[in-house]
Amino acid sequence: MSLSLACILAEAARRYPDRTAVIDGPLHETYAELWAGALARGGALTALGVRPGDRVALMVPNTVEFPRAYYAVLAAGAVVVPVHLLLTPAEAAFVLQDSGARLLLVDHALAGAGAEAAWLAGIPAIGVGAATGQHEPGAAAGTPDPDPGWQGVLPRLEETAAAPLRSYATRQPEDPAVLLYTSGTTGRPKGAVLTQLNLVMNAVVNAFDANDVTPDDVVLGCLPLFHAYGQTVAMNTTFRVGATLVLMGRFRPEQALELMVRHRATVFHGVPTMYAALVEAAARSRPEGLALRMCVSGGAALPLAVLEDVEEHLGAPVFEGYGLSETSPTAAVNQPHFGRRAGTVGHRVWGVEVEIARPGTGPLELLPTGGIGEIVVRGHNVFAGYHRLPEATAEAMADGWLRTGDLGTLDADGFLTVVDRTKDVVIRGGFNVYPSEVEDVLLRHPAIARVAVIGLPHPRHGEEVCAVVVPADPADPPAPSEITAWASERLGRHKYPRQVEIVAELPLGPSLKVLKRELRRTVTPAAN
Repeated sequence: MSLSLACILAEAARRYPDRTAVIDGPLHETYAELWAGALARGGALTALGVRPGDRVALMVPNTVEFPRAYYAVLAAGAVVVPVHLLLTPAEAAFVLQDSGARLLLVDHALAGAGAEAAWLAGIPAIGVGAATGQHEPGAAAGTPDPDPGWQGVLPRLEETAAAPLRSYATRQPEDPAVLLYTSGTTGRPKGAVLTQLNLVMNAVVNAFDANDVTPDDVVLGCLPLFHAYGQTVAMNTTFRVGATLVLMGRFRPEQALELMVRHRATVFHGVPTMYAALVEAAARSRPEGLALRMCVSGGAALPLAVLEDVEEHLGAPVFEGYGLSETSPTAAVNQPHFGRRAGTVGHRVWGVEVEIARPGTGPLELLPTGGIGEIVVRGHNVFAGYHRLPEATAEAMADGWLRTGDLGTLDADGFLTVVDRTKDVVIRGGFNVYPSEVEDVLLRHPAIARVAVIGLPHPRHGEEVCAVVVPADPADPPAPSEITAWASERLGRHKYPRQVEIVAELPLGPSLKVLKRELRRTVTPAAN
């Protein structure tokens, strides 16, 4: 039996060759053109020595070049390693080294950071896309503006002499398709191995069961495609049904509303911070001509007030869902078939089981209906494990179930409610920030003796990163602004703490662990 995620685009090109697949600014590319571009780049990768099973890293913003390169890697039989665009070169180099990437495909708008990361990792960097500033400056969400000094420096994949592939390489359902780096509370990012079956099935289920997408839909793609949510729910699901994906690099609410009207967008995927910004922009501009019929929210809990405002100002129902990188990502969502229930993340998706278990380690103990416990998931969407981390994989799995680390409850009607997170992950603007990673960096500051990083409520970002610092010299503590500036040079833009609190000591529990719940209770969010 064979199965490749590349078939998502290949079959769409066969069924809908003349239908518009992607709109990227003035560019309208059909499915036939998009697949032909992927096959051409897949042939170039093969000529460069890429073989089935090799890992190829991808550092590309939300332009048409992302799906071209993504499906080119898959067509060559290789494994896609998306690189988070907000990482520093050193952080990106870790991903390249840990994944064992053979080479890095980098958009020329990001050539400086990409070339440095590849150099640190000891692998070649190959440019893709426009070589001379055809992208809008800073177009990708949170990415730096292009450095003209790097333009044209890297060899271009498109200029590699090679014949296009005839079709995609044969793969098995259990073979890896994407190695998606996430992080745990233990520090270093972990590579979640998502198989061909994981991602094909999640796209199919999202398209035909969870979200009810049709070939006539126009989907506005503001979510970063390097993220599981953007890749599967926006891109792969849209291509599975032959709909049209309108790409937007950096999310700006006013421009997003303009694109919705201009292209008659019918579907929007976003995180709560996006919806809050859209509501504010819509209240100011009162756009006419919106054609939205469905909004999908994920990444963090959507406040009920925001949900109500979205439905009032954008005129479309919101379907809130739940998932993790390790579940490809969709595990549960409010679905048309089962109806919506505000404040919940809906029902488990087709072919997937979601239950509530007693938190802790050891054998799994499922709780009766209505009990609050850890959300556990099993099914076709659960990943194959963490790359080269068997102990972490074993810790995450129990009797075939994935322990999510999130607390929730299931009611008698099958609706899942996420109650809280057992992990201390901070979700800022839909991106996960892992406190131990930030703490490890801050502890290198000579004026910091101890530090605890927590998330505090923020009206726009959902949560803000806050560092609670014990100074090395209590008589001469560092200025909070100094720590923020120092950290911003060493951490990705979504990670460094915007709020810093100087304290004499950190609250400790009986086992001498920092009581972060106490910090979250006592530290006041900064005025915004």
